[in-house]
Amino acid sequence: MAAFNLTTSDTSPFILMGIPGLEASHIWISIPFSIFYIIGLFGNFMLLFVVGKEQSLHKPMYLLLSMLALTDIGTSTAVVPKALCIFWFNLKGITVGGCLTQMFFLHSVSIMESAVLVTMAFDRYVAICIPLRYATILTNARIVKLGLVGLIRAVLLMLPLPLLLSRQPFCTNRIIPHTYCEHMAVVKMSCGDTTVNRIYSLVMAFVVIGLDLTLVALSYSLIIRAVLRISSKKSCLKALNTCTAHICVMMTSFTLFFFSTLTHRFGQHITPHIHIILANLFFLIPPVINPIIYGVKTKELHNKVVKYIYRR
Repeated sequence: MAAFNLTTSDTSPFILMGIPGLEASHIWISIPFSIFYIIGLFGNFMLLFVVGKEQSLHKPMYLLLSMLALTDIGTSTAVVPKALCIFWFNLKGITVGGCLTQMFFLHSVSIMESAVLVTMAFDRYVAICIPLRYATILTNARIVKLGLVGLIRAVLLMLPLPLLLSRQPFCTNRIIPHTYCEHMAVVKMSCGDTTVNRIYSLVMAFVVIGLDLTLVALSYSLIIRAVLRISSKKSCLKALNTCTAHICVMMTSFTLFFFSTLTHRFGQHITPHIHIILANLFFLIPPVINPIIYGVKTKELHNKVVKYIYRR
């Protein structure tokens, strides 16, 4: 990843401490980290491979699943390898430019993942509420365009954060009590006025997630209204069942995000290692369970994955 240009003359590196208070257990902590990472990579790459190879899966829903898999791979890969370097080899140093780049990438991909989840909710709305127009409204080309819009939104919204921080003077104490360069942790390293950074990050977190959650809630309110009009109970349950995978994935991602964000900003009485563990779970758990949820709940995908596994 290319580093951001810095206006400060002091380019001394930051020091990522890992999980303060649990240094003696870093080796043991690295075991679940590495296991979750490997399982997440395997599951998401398997999903991408199967969707890419099977012509019958070249549909809007599976393109969205592929986008979700790419965001999961991106976020976990940006966090876990550096964390393992800290745990295994005590390689705690990271340049200021590298730190800002990691921070930008992590937050951008997280916002991109939120946009994918919103698009998935819209996909379910069209499939259930106006199924006869599904093929004309949600084409593969349109899904790709929506994905590009989500990517551009994420980049434009998050770009100001590292650019503003790159102009800040950083204190001599450059120790970051974390496994990665989280925005608020880097802000605390600055000796200048970081009011703009703090306000902007907080507003973006709640405006973006608030907007996305509102769109998801609107989609599902329309879905529920349409489902309640179905006279057949069996058809009603079948329609709702098509949404369960997306609901599970969405609840996992947004719940972990809010726990991590709120405890970091407002949980002053919570011990630091709890903050850090919660923040890491946000990047570790979804990449593992998302492919499992969709592999189990989506029959067509499940059958294709099983076919490839048994073929090997």
